[in-house]
Order: sequence, then structure tokens, then C-alpha cells
Amino acid sequence: MKLSARNLIPGKVKKVTPGAVNAEILIEVTPGVEVVSIITMNSVERMGLKEGDEVKAMIKASSVMVVKD
Repeated sequence: MKLSARNLIPGKVKKVTPGAVNAEILIEVTPGVEVVSIITMNSVERMGLKEGDEVKAMIKASSVMVVKD
């Protein structure tokens, strides 16, 4: 698979919370650091996603903001 996105973050599925249409996928990228994704239930089923799966979180954004207090 070839992608134009540069931000691929490897991790492990920690939890899949299914809903009627979408599911919340909690991905642990390193101990104590998690990324959450909302995807369709169809995608969850098609990909066979389950807890413990090794995945990559692909982040595509046209801008990244930096905030400092």
C-alpha cells in the first residue's frame, strides 16, 4: 500500500467500543500515550479489528497548531 500521508503512528488496539453506526478505536502508541479514532462499524468488520491488533494511526491534517501556556 502506498500513501501520501506522512504521519503514520504504529500502535496496538487497546479497546474497540462499537456503536450503532461507528466505533471508537483506542490505540496505545506507547505506554501511557493513546490515540482515539472514530471509524464506521463496516470498516471495523472489514478489517477484522480487535483488541491486541498491531495497527498504524494515519493522521492527515492541513495544519498542525502549537500551543504553549
